[in-house]
Amino acid sequence: QVQLVESGGGLVQAGEFLRLSCVGSGSGFSDNAVAWYRQAPGKQRVIVARLSGETGKPYADYADSVKGRFTISRDIAKNTVYLQMNSLKPEDTAVYYCNRGRGSSVDTLPGDAWGQGTHVTVSS
Repeated sequence: QVQLVESGGGLVQAGEFLRLSCVGSGSGFSDNAVAWYRQAPGKQRVIVARLSGETGKPYADYADSVKGRFTISRDIAKNTVYLQMNSLKPEDTAVYYCNRGRGSSVDTLPGDAWGQGTHVTVSS
């Protein structure tokens, strides 16, 4: 059973940056696809960035709203997935969650395990 713990959120001004971290425990964290989702107040949880597992051809994609500003990456040795968020905007304000897919392909997202989330607030 995988456990995910997110961190790195906070309050920043528009134009600034944050790096979110998600530490995973349990087997298959590097082999499986991973992703970051976010949920703004009163809205549904939506995907932000996806990254395929290490066993296949590397693949990453992003929501149009964050493309060119956010980068998802993984440190296998640390069992950690990152989300580098640059040029933050007030509309990026949300709780951010990481998730591990059921297999290597991003099509296996979302998996069953969710972390507690980390809050990001961007002021104008």
